[in-house]
Amino acid sequence: MINPAQFALQKRTIMVMLCVILVGAGILSYEKLGRLEDPGFTIKTALIVTPYPGAGPLEVEEEVTDVIEESIQSMDQIKEIYSTSEEGVSYVYVDMKDHYGSGELPQIWDELRKKVSQAAASLPPGAMTPKVNDDFGDVYGVYFAITGDGRSYAELKEYADMLKKELLLCQDVAKIDFWGTRQETIFVETSRATMAELGISPEEINRTLQARNFVARSGKAEAGDRYLRISPTGDVTSEETIASMLVGPPGRMIRLGDIATIYRGYEHPARNGLLYNGQPGIALAISTIEGGNVITMGESVSASLEKLQSKKPSGIELHTIYYQSDIVNQSVQAFIVNLVEAVIIVVVLLMLFMGWQSGLLIGGILLLTILGTFIAMGLMDINLQKMSLGALILALGMLVDNAIVIADGILVRVERGDNREHAALEVVRENIWPLFGATLIAILAFAAIGFAPGNIGEYCRSLFDVLAISLFVSWVLAVTITPLLCVWFLKIPDMHNEDPFDKPIYTKYRQLLHFSIEHRWATLGITGLLLAAAIIGFASLPQAFFANSTQPFFFVNYWNAQATHLDETEADMRETQEYIRSLKGVKNVTSFLGEGGMRFILPYKYYTPNSSLFQLIVEVDDYSNIDKIGKQIDAHLQQKHPEALPYITRIANGPPVDFKIEVRFRGPDIEVLQQLASKAASLMQHHGGTRDVRTDWRQQVQVIQPVYSEAQAKAAGITRLDLATSLQRNFNGLRAGVVREGDELIPIVFRMPKEERRSANELENVQIWSSGRQTFLPFRQAVKQVATEWEWPLIHRRDRQRAITVQCNPVSGLAEPLRQSMLSEIESIALPEGYTMEWAGEYKESKKGTEPLGQIFPLCILGMFFILVWQFNSLKKATAIFLTVPLSLIGVTAGLLITGQAFGFMAILGFLGLSGMLIKNAIVLVEQTEIDLKAGKEPYAAILDSAVSRVRPVVMAAATTILGMIPLVSDPLYSAMATTIMGGLLAATFLTLGIVPVLYALLYGIKADANHL
Repeated sequence: MINPAQFALQKRTIMVMLCVILVGAGILSYEKLGRLEDPGFTIKTALIVTPYPGAGPLEVEEEVTDVIEESIQSMDQIKEIYSTSEEGVSYVYVDMKDHYGSGELPQIWDELRKKVSQAAASLPPGAMTPKVNDDFGDVYGVYFAITGDGRSYAELKEYADMLKKELLLCQDVAKIDFWGTRQETIFVETSRATMAELGISPEEINRTLQARNFVARSGKAEAGDRYLRISPTGDVTSEETIASMLVGPPGRMIRLGDIATIYRGYEHPARNGLLYNGQPGIALAISTIEGGNVITMGESVSASLEKLQSKKPSGIELHTIYYQSDIVNQSVQAFIVNLVEAVIIVVVLLMLFMGWQSGLLIGGILLLTILGTFIAMGLMDINLQKMSLGALILALGMLVDNAIVIADGILVRVERGDNREHAALEVVRENIWPLFGATLIAILAFAAIGFAPGNIGEYCRSLFDVLAISLFVSWVLAVTITPLLCVWFLKIPDMHNEDPFDKPIYTKYRQLLHFSIEHRWATLGITGLLLAAAIIGFASLPQAFFANSTQPFFFVNYWNAQATHLDETEADMRETQEYIRSLKGVKNVTSFLGEGGMRFILPYKYYTPNSSLFQLIVEVDDYSNIDKIGKQIDAHLQQKHPEALPYITRIANGPPVDFKIEVRFRGPDIEVLQQLASKAASLMQHHGGTRDVRTDWRQQVQVIQPVYSEAQAKAAGITRLDLATSLQRNFNGLRAGVVREGDELIPIVFRMPKEERRSANELENVQIWSSGRQTFLPFRQAVKQVATEWEWPLIHRRDRQRAITVQCNPVSGLAEPLRQSMLSEIESIALPEGYTMEWAGEYKESKKGTEPLGQIFPLCILGMFFILVWQFNSLKKATAIFLTVPLSLIGVTAGLLITGQAFGFMAILGFLGLSGMLIKNAIVLVEQTEIDLKAGKEPYAAILDSAVSRVRPVVMAAATTILGMIPLVSDPLYSAMATTIMGGLLAATFLTLGIVPVLYALLYGIKADANHL
């Protein structure tokens, strides 16, 4: 096989041209790379929503939720089914298995729809058609609030519609949706007494309203040589048209406007509502097309809004809740600064320890490697985001390893009097395959991240991709461009043929190494004790999942008692957001009433409609102030709203975890589940260090139950449907048609006047329309008594079993130590037969992320060991190298304990990658020993000489990696990973320089010989 260095030296012009092309293409690729703040992951969840008006939670569960779950459970693609049944609606969530990618999901969703359609045929009368929402995970990266001082919701909506029409034309815009719109409604109100006195039935008014605005074909007729459509007039177009309608029996007809109050308003209570800094408004959210560029879309939207400024009505304002392209730009720029800082640190370090020429030469190779990586990222459609840029910073030290080995080898040979070109050829020939094997091992160390299934693997995949690309590029450049640049530019000091290693530092290392080998068992014993201490210390390290994001936003999630009226919740929301706006450091507060907002970031937790809920998105001027501001808000809420259940959450890196600690019970009986949950909640409450203790079933609520008397009602000609319809009409109204205004359909609602529906006290006064007798009859003709019952408003299920989850958060600090401290108490709760308990929350999410790594990493270890055996054709050498990996635990434990960091998911990734770095360093050491032995040296001399000759490249490679990590230490996402690698590499590198030669001598029975000192 041709030596690549030989090709590079023979084709120098071509290599220069390739370098120029690499630089130009790398810069262009960098400019065109997509930009995101965080890497995306596919939300493999569909939501099936089935309204069942009038049904209670139990009826919804048994008649709707169970039917749908049974129908879809036969799909083998499903990972988990979980559902919530509440008054009048069923929510069924379907999670698909982790190994399905975004390309396979559309077909799976089609199959899901077929299953749901089959289930729809078995639903009870009154249940509406289930709707499958498979874009549940869509992210709206541009989020606006439209407000208007003195402007109506209809005017805000008109402006929002205009914006939507124009902004849909912008580049890379996928869709635009609204949130917080109020349904404009025309109300027709007439009293019971008036209808009874005039003998006008509510059914007749309904029929009249519906008949006038029903669109039907009127046929066509010939008119000469034409064939024309017939279109009668008489459509309902306004309140005046409704008022002019005639109702009543023939001969006694009367205008509807004479007996009813007809006016335009908004539905009440509203489904939801939005406030932006205290002003009511509508949210407008824009999503990016799949594969689109967030920056491009954001710039296109901004440009379009500038042009539309003149069309904005006076008094209406467009506020930015979240603008992803701006956030992404800031995040990417911050990481680019970190990358540049890391490059400067590495180059300066090289210049200090290898001379300015060698430092600049290897620094140039490093820049070429980064530019080559940008080209590959562009070809593989990898965006610039936290993971990919973090991978580059993480890899910096490793990227110069190969070049350092080649440059140092050439330097040493030339110092000893060898010709530059011959030295370059020989060094590359000797090291090309060892370095290739070492590079493969470094890549394999991170492979578990790249091939792990699930959201965590998808989130971190670009970390592996970029590491693998950059390491391979660094190897290619090390064996081609590096020797060429060394021949051209490397300045060799005149050593007068002296031994370059005849210096005090090398002499001291040689003596220390001789002492360690001579006292090999003591050396191994001391190392073993250090390792044992590290293992003991490691057991005390706190566990965690992902660190919080550095975005300057946080959420206040506020829950009143279940069934609280929306107006009461709104009053609490207004008071709370006013207080928060008064706090120093708070920029903006966006309030969502009655429902979670739209998914504007991937790890957003959406809440289904609930009148007792509001959520605030608080924007601050500096994310580091979030904890301080959060404590002020907590104290205020505890003082002002002690009966409420609020809690504060930060934006997560990775999948969201709403409550850090959760324990879930499953079983058939609701009362037993509630008893188990009550015991767990009590233990959490009294444990200490906990807050936000609750269950996801919330509190029981009262239900007013008019007891239907079949005998009485039958005699009076009143059916159960008559009773239900009359109650609905009286208190909430019935939809009786629509008014068409352009592309808007304004519903007409027929109901009783306010004084007849103001409260439950009016129940006894309700007049029931008898469909049998065609007259109004008193309420008591069909109802023998009015009872009040209690019911659970939310019934949760997991995989078709009822499940209740007890939740809490730590007052401060990490969740896992707190969970561990209450573990024995919670798990000591006696479970009846047929009931199970499991931990959820952060523990479950962390387990879901780390378990796939545990399944894949052993295969990676096996692959690394196989490469070592293939490379050295020796089990002993491979074993000696592998035994150095556990030594990193000494530095990892010390580093994390000193800094107080948790051993979380990112630290685990750092630990896996660390193994590849250590093996790579050990390979360089052992390979030099083999070269020296083949050159005819005595075995003991070969051990000492190879260790001394490799001490500089090994230490330099470790130092560049360690110091190159410095910019990552301050980043919350990468801090634990950086600490893990820095501490582990620092300790293990120096131990490796001593332990690998000792193990080599021990395994091959080589005795220490002072004559070779």
